[in-house]
Amino acid sequence: KNATATDAQEVVAAIREEVAAVVSRPAAQAVRIQYGGSVKAGTAAEFMRQPDIDGLLVGGASLDPTEFARIVQYRRHAF
Repeated sequence: KNATATDAQEVVAAIREEVAAVVSRPAAQAVRIQYGGSVKAGTAAEFMRQPDIDGLLVGGASLDPTEFARIVQYRRHAF
């Protein structure tokens, strides 16, 4: 089962909190964390709306030029 955007947000928020505890709160805010699970054009905007997800690491979908272009242009379809 693929993670939902909410699932990914929970994990990324926990990572950010761990960075804050181990390093500092400013470091936790400055670090950029990408989601690297299953991403498709239809889910990219949902992942990117999450407050702690800073980017997407696109895997298999990047092999389809049309799908990849739609992911890259997710902001056009987000709202």
